Amino acid sequence: MAEIKTTASRIVYENRWMRVREDAIERQDGSAGIYGVVEKADFAVIVPLDNGLIHLVEQYRYPVQGRYWELPQGSWENAPGTDPLDLARAELREETGLTAASMTHVGHLFECYGHSTQGYHIYLAQGLQAGEAQREASEQDMVSRAFPVAEVLAMITEGVIKDSATVAALGMLRLKELI
Repeated sequence: MAEIKTTASRIVYENRWMRVREDAIERQDGSAGIYGVVEKADFAVIVPLDNGLIHLVEQYRYPVQGRYWELPQGSWENAPGTDPLDLARAELREETGLTAASMTHVGHLFECYGHSTQGYHIYLAQGLQAGEAQREASEQDMVSRAFPVAEVLAMITEGVIKDSATVAALGMLRLKELI
């Protein structure tokens, strides 16, 4: 038996990237409530690591009105069932121009399961080969650069890197002793 029962659901907003629904719910004690749920396709976060360097990208993030460094990442909203490994390889090439000889699946986490269905797969990319980035129009301001691992970790502790998926992915790699 579900801990919370959905009694009604309606779509309140939808575009090509997300759908927002409002669910009427009933708790185990019989009390009513609502949940706002953001439905988004899962994405891939890639940790391109070679010779002690991690490749990051920097871009302007409109919702928070600032430029920030983060790991390459992305989703295909028009193909939500894409194999996560294929997605990770494509996003790495698109954003950085890099291809990887090996891609190791490190784990799956949820972005913010208190209000969203979106999760992400973390991949460690190694054996990197440089190539030409193939960025989308929305990524035209993106910059890619490699940093020593210690500098990336310092960027996190100093608040330069604020992307939670980047912090969590690197934390997962450290916990698994991959960096």
